[in-house]
Amino acid sequence: MMKKSKPLGLYLHVPFCRRKCLYCDFCSFADRDAATMDAYVACLCKELTGRAPQAAEHIVDTVYFGGGTPTLLSPTHFTRLLDTVRAHYRLSDDVEITVECNPATADEDKLGVLHDMGVNRLSIGAQSARDAELAALGRIHTWEQTKETYQAARRAGFDNVSLDVMFGIPHQTLDSFSHTLDEILALSPEHISAYSLIVEPDTPFFEAGDDLILPDEDTVCEMTDLLLSRLGSAGYTRYEISNFAREGRASRHNLHYWNMDDYLGFGPAAHSLMDKIRTGHSRDLAAYLAGEDITEPEETLDADTARDEYVMLRLRLADGVNKADFFARFGQEFDAVYGEVASPFVAAGLLIDSPERIAFTDRGFAVSNAVLAEMLFLG
Repeated sequence: MMKKSKPLGLYLHVPFCRRKCLYCDFCSFADRDAATMDAYVACLCKELTGRAPQAAEHIVDTVYFGGGTPTLLSPTHFTRLLDTVRAHYRLSDDVEITVECNPATADEDKLGVLHDMGVNRLSIGAQSARDAELAALGRIHTWEQTKETYQAARRAGFDNVSLDVMFGIPHQTLDSFSHTLDEILALSPEHISAYSLIVEPDTPFFEAGDDLILPDEDTVCEMTDLLLSRLGSAGYTRYEISNFAREGRASRHNLHYWNMDDYLGFGPAAHSLMDKIRTGHSRDLAAYLAGEDITEPEETLDADTARDEYVMLRLRLADGVNKADFFARFGQEFDAVYGEVASPFVAAGLLIDSPERIAFTDRGFAVSNAVLAEMLFLG
């Protein structure tokens, strides 16, 4: 009997942007010239080719271009990259190919070319429908440009579009967030990612200290409640803490991460997980462009670490941990390992527990980090 190929996701990092946002701690660099981007794409193609033997027993069912702002690349760049992927990896017939897009960095012609070359999912960084809030985040676009980009994507043939939204951001009120939700829902995307702002170290927001004025904790909680109510009423299912989708439109690529499936990451700061071995690249763009090895030491996940990470990642999903799958993966009963430490959170209404699965409630999602820290420390 022929061995069944395992699914695999490919992540291609594009670390270029026109201007770095004030909250961003991702590996991205502004004001890079065309020659640098040409050289970078050549390096990505070389890495894709060189690492292809790792995927010999896999079939690629998702490809994700993240950034940075991938749509700063030219159609020729995308053609080179996708041709390289198709030449060296086996792709499923229904492969999901996603490109992240910052509004105003891709017109209808470019989006049409992307669609024609097989890109079938677009993720647009909308963030807010208020221009003052966008400016406070350091975004380079207006809400009108977001709508124009979204409509251009539809005209180009995209029928699977995701919009990113942020809340808890400077100048935002409950009313202004409600307005953003009105505008987002009026567009009717297939998928919505909604993130509460986290102030990360080594960002301008972090360096601003007390000068950064944000909505208070109670207001952010009200925003969360409003988000859940409005999106639920509009037909979006919360399938992950920060992600909502219409039926059948969950991000298949991101599900690889949350399910601890195998994935390969290419470019600076990208990470991979293959057969419980985690590898990563440093953020050193100059070294990558020079052809130097930027791979960091690999980490083989021991049984306990793999088990704990699986629980942490799966509990991000509304479906939670399937206990039969847990046993199949780790040879242990979930309740024997975690049942005792989970029981107080079940009693408090933060987790729902059944013979088949355990998962967070909406109340539990709000405090999930604290719950997971205690469960995994004691488990």
